Amino acid sequence: MTTTQTIAPIAAIARPSAPPRGARAALEVARRALRKYFRTPGLSVMGVVQSALFLFSFRYVFGGAIQAGPSGYVNYLVPGYVATIVLFTGGGVAVAVAEDRAQGFTARLLSLPVPRYAIVAGRALADSATNAWSILVTAAFGFLFGFRLGGTVPGGLAALGLCLLYAVVFTVVFIVIGLFAPSVQAAQGLSLIAFVFAFISSTYVPAASMPGWLQPFSKYQPITPMVDAVRALILGSGSDVALALAWSALLLAVCTPIAVLRYRSA
Repeated sequence: MTTTQTIAPIAAIARPSAPPRGARAALEVARRALRKYFRTPGLSVMGVVQSALFLFSFRYVFGGAIQAGPSGYVNYLVPGYVATIVLFTGGGVAVAVAEDRAQGFTARLLSLPVPRYAIVAGRALADSATNAWSILVTAAFGFLFGFRLGGTVPGGLAALGLCLLYAVVFTVVFIVIGLFAPSVQAAQGLSLIAFVFAFISSTYVPAASMPGWLQPFSKYQPITPMVDAVRALILGSGSDVALALAWSALLLAVCTPIAVLRYRSA
């Protein structure tokens, strides 16, 4: 006696009627990047530890030898350090972008009908969120190490808003660095350029204390007006916030199209 087995037909896989919209694609890219970040606790832990150690060193090791105005060096240092912390954590953004290219994830993503600007937006959204976390943690360490708000609370919140804006701006800058780096190691090395701009600025010492031939670079590069605007809002002194916003807009206007075009040619 034989039995006949009936095999059910395999249901056809339905294809989406249209490619994913840019907003949805960006959110998926951001979710993937954040999931990878949270599944590697060492990334967030080491970022916090590094931030605290650098701030501790400048505050207690070098601070006693630096004169930076009547409010004390800690009140000069912390606003600048918080404003530029993304320059230290941004190397991880460039490395992550370079790793995605090296491991083939970028190629697989580009094979899908996904808008290229959505890839940039998703990556920027995720990395801006992690950089915002670094800013908040660094600000907390600043208060722990003796910083006190010299101006008003609204001024302090406005300064925090500027720092979060800088996180977005420099995230896009580091995405561009990661896209142009030929390897993961090169991305890490190219990110060190940010240290030059951070140190040759008014972040740690007044620009007027630098040699005369170095002062023009310190004065006219973007970091100095950005830091000065944050410091002025926090300490309650006047400063040209518009110049900091102009630099932020210029960097975004230049780097965002470059990142999108780079993804198109990848």
